[in-house]
Amino acid sequence: MSAGQMTAAAGLERHHEPPFREVPEAPSWVRVPGLPMRVRLPRRRTQRMLASAVLTLGVAVSAAATAGLLTAAHHQRYVLAAAHAPARPVRAPRGPWVVAPPPAATRRVPPPVSLTIPAIGVHTRLIRLGLTASGALRPPRTTAVAGWYTGSPPPGATGPAIIAGHVDSYAGPGVFFRLRLLHRGDRIYVRQSGGRVAVFRVGTVRRYAKARFPTPAVYGAAPTPQLRLITCGGTFDPARGSYLSNVVVYATMIKG
Repeated sequence: MSAGQMTAAAGLERHHEPPFREVPEAPSWVRVPGLPMRVRLPRRRTQRMLASAVLTLGVAVSAAATAGLLTAAHHQRYVLAAAHAPARPVRAPRGPWVVAPPPAATRRVPPPVSLTIPAIGVHTRLIRLGLTASGALRPPRTTAVAGWYTGSPPPGATGPAIIAGHVDSYAGPGVFFRLRLLHRGDRIYVRQSGGRVAVFRVGTVRRYAKARFPTPAVYGAAPTPQLRLITCGGTFDPARGSYLSNVVVYATMIKG
């Protein structure tokens, strides 16, 4: 593992939340996606205090202020919505598959531009994620897209490629809201800038307490092209405005 990967991993392990960001005051009533009824939020004064303090991220960086859903009950409604609302169907992308390189290959692999996960209805462009001045991973600025950490190999190259995204925010589900629902054998498609598609098969889905995030297992060297998808998960702590765990999907590239 390179020094840059270790630094970014440490940042993820310590925080897993985004920098402070002010959010608009929420209405007294909101409609939760997937539920037929409207939900009453806390009183206006409480809303202002909570909304100015939080915006949840599915991955993490170096901020002292954290983000999240307004209340634990509000978060529970999101979970119910995911359980009862099926994922929006998406098709697997077409195009030539990437051929897995031999272990000693050093050929250049194009950067990724999009991610598709049909099993959970995900199709998103991929932005590039770098490091902050403090050396922690800089998260996506929006919950609607995922990002590839440029300190890791591009998907399709030898080693573990890291893609991270938000699970949700005060406004609703994020791009990786259903990540925890993936199962062994599900396929993940990453389109490269050259047009080819790297296809991965899910091996395992794990949840780790943030205090015990397994940095070597997630970021450590691998002899084959692999993929790690990371977001927040587990119990939501309304007092801290963040999740207490991380969900990590481990996938291996299918040989073309």
